[in-house]
Amino acid sequence: MTFGQQYSMRLTVATEQKTEPQVTSDIQRREQLWAVAAQKGDSTAFMHIVDAYQRPVYNLCYRMLGDAVEAEDAAQETFLRAYTKIKTYNPGRKFSSWMLSIASHYCIDRLRQRRNQTVSWDDLPPWQMVPATEPQPEAVALSKEAHLTLRDLLDSLPPDYRAATVLRYWHEMSYDEIAEALDTTVSAIKSRLFRARQMLAEAAQDVDVQLSAH
Repeated sequence: MTFGQQYSMRLTVATEQKTEPQVTSDIQRREQLWAVAAQKGDSTAFMHIVDAYQRPVYNLCYRMLGDAVEAEDAAQETFLRAYTKIKTYNPGRKFSSWMLSIASHYCIDRLRQRRNQTVSWDDLPPWQMVPATEPQPEAVALSKEAHLTLRDLLDSLPPDYRAATVLRYWHEMSYDEIAEALDTTVSAIKSRLFRARQMLAEAAQDVDVQLSAH
Protein backbone atom coordinates (compact mmCIF):
# COMPACT_ATOMS: atom_id res chain seq x y z
CA MET A 1 0.00 0.00 0.00
CA THR A 2 1.41 3.38 -0.98
CA PHE A 3 1.77 6.34 1.38
CA GLY A 4 -1.07 8.14 -0.43
CA GLN A 5 -3.41 5.16 0.00
CA GLN A 6 -2.53 4.83 3.68
CA TYR A 7 -3.12 8.54 4.16
CA SER A 8 -6.51 8.47 2.39
CA MET A 9 -7.72 5.65 4.66
CA ARG A 10 -6.65 7.59 7.76
CA LEU A 11 -8.25 10.82 6.53
CA THR A 12 -11.62 9.11 6.15
CA VAL A 13 -11.50 8.10 9.80
CA ALA A 14 -10.22 11.49 10.95
CA THR A 15 -13.04 13.51 9.39
CA GLU A 16 -15.54 11.46 11.37
CA GLN A 17 -13.93 12.16 14.75
CA LYS A 18 -15.46 14.74 17.04
CA THR A 19 -12.71 16.08 19.27
CA GLU A 20 -9.38 17.84 18.78
CA PRO A 21 -6.31 16.11 20.27
CA GLN A 22 -4.88 17.81 23.33
CA VAL A 23 -1.27 18.84 22.85
CA THR A 24 0.92 18.24 25.88
CA SER A 25 4.64 18.35 26.44
CA ASP A 26 4.69 14.52 26.44
CA ILE A 27 2.92 14.44 23.10
CA GLN A 28 5.30 17.05 21.72
CA ARG A 29 8.30 14.98 22.77
CA ARG A 30 6.78 11.87 21.23
CA GLU A 31 6.12 13.73 17.98
CA GLN A 32 9.71 14.91 17.89
CA LEU A 33 10.88 11.32 18.35
CA TRP A 34 8.64 10.25 15.46
CA ALA A 35 10.04 13.06 13.32
CA VAL A 36 13.63 12.09 14.08
CA ALA A 37 12.84 8.45 13.29
CA ALA A 38 11.11 9.49 10.05
CA GLN A 39 14.18 11.51 9.10
CA LYS A 40 16.09 8.23 9.26
CA GLY A 41 13.65 6.58 6.88
CA ASP A 42 11.17 5.03 9.32
CA SER A 43 7.89 5.13 7.37
CA THR A 44 5.92 3.77 10.33
CA ALA A 45 7.03 6.72 12.43
CA PHE A 46 5.81 9.10 9.75
CA MET A 47 2.41 7.40 9.62
CA HIS A 48 2.17 8.01 13.38
CA ILE A 49 2.63 11.69 12.54
CA VAL A 50 -0.14 11.45 9.95
CA ASP A 51 -2.45 9.85 12.49
CA ALA A 52 -1.72 12.61 15.01
CA TYR A 53 -1.96 15.56 12.62
CA GLN A 54 -4.42 14.68 9.88
CA ARG A 55 -7.30 16.14 11.89
CA PRO A 56 -5.78 19.57 12.73
CA VAL A 57 -4.25 19.82 9.24
CA TYR A 58 -7.57 19.00 7.57
CA ASN A 59 -9.41 21.48 9.79
CA LEU A 60 -6.94 24.25 8.98
CA CYS A 61 -7.25 23.55 5.26
CA TYR A 62 -11.05 23.46 5.50
CA ARG A 63 -11.23 26.80 7.29
CA MET A 64 -8.77 28.33 4.87
CA LEU A 65 -10.25 26.96 1.64
CA GLY A 66 -13.91 26.45 2.48
CA ASP A 67 -14.50 23.27 0.51
CA ALA A 68 -14.33 19.74 1.91
CA VAL A 69 -12.96 18.10 -1.23
CA GLU A 70 -10.38 20.82 -1.78
CA ALA A 71 -9.44 20.65 1.90
CA GLU A 72 -8.83 16.90 1.61
CA ASP A 73 -6.62 17.47 -1.42
CA ALA A 74 -4.74 20.24 0.38
CA ALA A 75 -4.31 18.11 3.49
CA GLN A 76 -2.93 15.22 1.47
CA GLU A 77 -0.57 17.59 -0.35
CA THR A 78 0.53 18.94 3.03
CA PHE A 79 1.52 15.48 4.23
CA LEU A 80 3.21 14.63 0.96
CA ARG A 81 5.26 17.80 1.27
CA ALA A 82 6.03 17.06 4.91
CA TYR A 83 7.13 13.57 3.89
CA THR A 84 9.57 14.92 1.30
CA LYS A 85 10.79 17.72 3.57
CA ILE A 86 11.00 15.80 6.84
CA LYS A 87 14.80 15.97 6.85
CA THR A 88 14.56 19.78 6.99
CA TYR A 89 12.67 19.65 10.30
CA ASN A 90 14.68 20.97 13.23
CA PRO A 91 13.94 18.85 16.35
CA GLY A 92 14.42 21.97 18.44
CA ARG A 93 11.33 23.48 16.85
CA LYS A 94 7.78 22.72 17.97
CA PHE A 95 6.58 20.09 15.51
CA SER A 96 3.02 21.39 15.31
CA SER A 97 4.30 24.78 14.16
CA TRP A 98 6.35 23.12 11.44
CA MET A 99 3.48 20.97 10.19
CA LEU A 100 0.85 23.73 10.26
CA SER A 101 3.29 26.05 8.55
CA ILE A 102 3.38 23.73 5.53
CA ALA A 103 -0.42 23.56 5.45
CA SER A 104 -0.80 27.33 5.85
CA HIS A 105 1.62 28.22 3.07
CA TYR A 106 0.02 25.75 0.68
CA CYS A 107 -3.48 27.08 1.40
CA ILE A 108 -2.32 30.68 1.03
CA ASP A 109 -0.90 29.82 -2.39
CA ARG A 110 -4.17 28.21 -3.45
CA LEU A 111 -6.19 31.18 -2.22
CA ARG A 112 -4.01 33.59 -4.14
CA GLN A 113 -4.51 31.53 -7.29
CA ARG A 114 -8.28 31.91 -7.01
CA ARG A 115 -8.32 35.36 -5.43
CA ASN A 116 -11.20 36.62 -7.55
CA GLN A 117 -13.41 33.59 -7.04
CA THR A 118 -16.25 33.35 -4.55
CA VAL A 119 -16.19 30.47 -2.06
CA SER A 120 -19.21 29.21 -0.14
CA TRP A 121 -18.93 27.61 3.29
CA ASP A 122 -22.59 26.65 3.58
CA ASP A 123 -23.50 23.94 6.06
CA LEU A 124 -20.25 24.21 8.02
CA PRO A 125 -20.17 21.10 10.28
CA PRO A 126 -20.47 21.97 13.98
CA TRP A 127 -17.33 20.02 14.88
CA GLN A 128 -15.28 22.41 12.76
CA MET A 129 -15.89 25.16 15.31
CA VAL A 130 -13.22 24.68 17.96
CA PRO A 131 -13.68 26.94 21.02
CA ALA A 132 -10.86 29.35 21.72
CA THR A 133 -9.76 30.55 25.15
CA GLU A 134 -10.01 34.23 24.12
CA PRO A 135 -12.73 36.13 22.24
CA GLN A 136 -12.90 35.05 18.63
CA PRO A 137 -12.95 37.73 15.94
CA GLU A 138 -16.46 36.86 14.81
CA ALA A 139 -17.71 37.85 18.26
CA VAL A 140 -16.61 41.38 17.44
CA ALA A 141 -17.86 41.42 13.86
CA LEU A 142 -21.11 39.46 13.78
CA SER A 143 -24.47 41.16 14.36
CA LYS A 144 -27.80 39.42 14.67
CA GLU A 145 -29.23 41.35 11.74
CA ALA A 146 -26.37 40.63 9.37
CA HIS A 147 -27.06 36.90 8.73
CA LEU A 148 -23.42 36.41 7.78
CA THR A 149 -21.83 33.09 8.59
CA LEU A 150 -18.35 32.79 10.01
CA ARG A 151 -17.35 31.45 6.62
CA ASP A 152 -18.47 34.64 4.88
CA LEU A 153 -16.44 36.75 7.28
CA LEU A 154 -13.28 34.72 6.87
CA ASP A 155 -13.71 34.85 3.11
CA SER A 156 -13.47 38.63 3.31
CA LEU A 157 -9.91 38.46 4.65
CA PRO A 158 -6.76 38.40 2.49
CA PRO A 159 -5.00 34.99 2.58
CA ASP A 160 -2.22 36.10 4.96
CA TYR A 161 -4.69 37.63 7.40
CA ARG A 162 -6.97 34.59 7.18
CA ALA A 163 -4.09 32.24 7.98
CA ALA A 164 -3.03 34.26 11.03
CA THR A 165 -6.64 34.40 12.25
CA VAL A 166 -7.21 30.66 11.89
CA LEU A 167 -3.92 29.78 13.57
CA ARG A 168 -4.56 32.18 16.44
CA TYR A 169 -8.23 31.62 17.23
CA TRP A 170 -8.76 27.97 16.30
CA HIS A 171 -5.35 26.38 16.76
CA GLU A 172 -4.55 28.67 19.71
CA MET A 173 -0.98 29.24 18.58
CA SER A 174 1.07 31.97 20.23
CA TYR A 175 2.23 35.04 18.33
CA ASP A 176 5.74 33.58 18.26
CA GLU A 177 4.50 30.28 16.83
CA ILE A 178 2.36 31.98 14.18
CA ALA A 179 5.25 34.24 13.17
CA GLU A 180 7.49 31.19 12.83
CA ALA A 181 4.84 29.27 10.88
CA LEU A 182 4.22 32.12 8.44
CA ASP A 183 7.87 33.19 8.18
CA THR A 184 7.37 36.70 9.51
CA THR A 185 7.75 38.74 12.70
CA VAL A 186 5.65 38.85 15.85
CA SER A 187 4.90 42.53 15.26
CA ALA A 188 3.68 41.71 11.74
CA ILE A 189 1.37 38.99 13.11
CA LYS A 190 -0.06 41.34 15.75
CA SER A 191 -0.64 43.91 13.04
CA ARG A 192 -2.37 41.37 10.79
CA LEU A 193 -4.64 40.17 13.58
CA PHE A 194 -5.52 43.73 14.59
CA ARG A 195 -6.30 44.64 11.00
CA ALA A 196 -8.21 41.39 10.50
CA ARG A 197 -10.50 42.23 13.43
CA GLN A 198 -11.08 45.67 11.93
CA MET A 199 -11.85 44.21 8.51
CA LEU A 200 -14.25 41.66 9.97
CA ALA A 201 -16.09 44.38 11.89
CA GLU A 202 -16.24 46.59 8.79
CA ALA A 203 -17.54 43.70 6.66
CA ALA A 204 -20.36 43.02 9.10
CA GLN A 205 -21.15 46.72 9.41
CA ASP A 206 -21.36 47.10 5.62
CA VAL A 207 -23.90 44.29 5.46
CA ASP A 208 -25.91 45.88 8.29
CA VAL A 209 -26.10 49.10 6.27
CA GLN A 210 -27.20 47.21 3.16
CA LEU A 211 -29.86 45.33 5.07
CA SER A 212 -31.20 48.46 6.76
CA ALA A 213 -31.40 50.18 3.36
CA HIS A 214 -33.87 47.52 2.25
